[in-house]
Amino acid sequence: MRTIIEPFRIKMTEALPITTRKLRMSRLASANHNVFLLNAEDITIDLLTDSGTGAMSSRQWAALMMGDESYAGSISWHHFEDTVREITGLKHIFPTHQGRAAERILSATRLKPGDIVPNNSHFDTTRANIEYVGAQAEDLLTDQGKDLYLDKPFKGNLDTAKLELLIKARVAKRIPFCMITVTNNTGGGQPVSMANIGAVKKILNKHGIPLVIDCCRFAENAYFIKEFEPGYGGKSLTQIAQEMFALADAAVMSAKKDGLANIGGFFACNSDVWAEDFRNLLILTEGFPTYGGLAGRDLEVIAVGLKEALEYDYQHYRHATVEYMASRLIKRGIPIVRPAGGHAVFLDAAGFCSHLHARDYPGIGLVNALYLEGGIRAVELGSVMFGRMDAATGNEIPAPRELVRLAFPRRVYTQSHFEYVIEVLDEIWKHREQIPGHRITRQAPFLRHFTAHFASSSQKAPRRSGKG
Repeated sequence: MRTIIEPFRIKMTEALPITTRKLRMSRLASANHNVFLLNAEDITIDLLTDSGTGAMSSRQWAALMMGDESYAGSISWHHFEDTVREITGLKHIFPTHQGRAAERILSATRLKPGDIVPNNSHFDTTRANIEYVGAQAEDLLTDQGKDLYLDKPFKGNLDTAKLELLIKARVAKRIPFCMITVTNNTGGGQPVSMANIGAVKKILNKHGIPLVIDCCRFAENAYFIKEFEPGYGGKSLTQIAQEMFALADAAVMSAKKDGLANIGGFFACNSDVWAEDFRNLLILTEGFPTYGGLAGRDLEVIAVGLKEALEYDYQHYRHATVEYMASRLIKRGIPIVRPAGGHAVFLDAAGFCSHLHARDYPGIGLVNALYLEGGIRAVELGSVMFGRMDAATGNEIPAPRELVRLAFPRRVYTQSHFEYVIEVLDEIWKHREQIPGHRITRQAPFLRHFTAHFASSSQKAPRRSGKG
């Protein structure tokens, strides 16, 4: 059949808040025009993130009830460890309460001021944890990946020529490890090919630099490889994932994505030295190494979820859902990153709000318009999240892209919900010149987008042409 159906049926429902525009205006003003500060009870469709927002399966709920809450060496820990090792093949495995905890401990134990960490594209918490210890996060995305409208596969790849130049210019000893994020969230949810991971690993081996995979969406990346990379069509997603991890020296994971869990993550590595350093700080800040800040029931849920994420029918449905929305937005002329990403549709906020400059934070204007028009919550991935401060002038350097991400929670919304989102976007698109610019009135030194306060700009920015 041509119709791709959800490969599950619904056993429980949760009421959605249906609000009025007047109420939404009031709530957004009270939240200082930052949708992160809104209460969930004021959101109708929540596409803020796909992290920890998915629905668990009956198998996960059953596993949860079997959770062993022993402090050390629980049965649930062994289920978790066996599953992670089966998929990754890595020697040492440590649970953490979520992915950023693994990033923090990795950065604290392996980096020092002046170090450099290359990546295809660092996401917000990865970059923040690297910079917090005084190291530098370097993005080495390919030129194809920078072209928002180029409809080619594997636009998340790391540029190997740039990597070699960086190593030559900065000296290998200043690069304690290199990272690859699969899929590339910052770059529009774009996948990374197996060939690219292998090429990066070959370069790093020449210089003795370890490779760390940020694997929170590893199953989605495996699906892209199966569908679009020659030679992988006959392999299972598990086999492809195992081949990916075989190229890695370590991995950090937020199990709130492709672990299909509401909380949790892990760090895994082959180095005994890395493992010992990580273990010591884990005990100090997260908990004993066999629970790492998680309950036994969480470990059970992740053990089941990691395998469910590698089921082909599930991934086929999930990608078809993203592609469905993307194709209908493109048909309406709404500018989005192409091709559709693995976990989200990414709107080009600069192209959408062509009357605004980067300094007007067009992504914030579009995010707030989505909420006001239809009670939809999304997230800005632009100059608020990734803008940089010029140390010499004190001026802000805009992000290279102004995106708004509509992240799809796993197994939560049905087709009618996405039809509603498309309808809301269509209405905003027709009146896009009414979207105001914004300015920041309060911000934190790190990860400012989570807690910043905004106000609508009082002066309308001059009109500019094009989608750039």
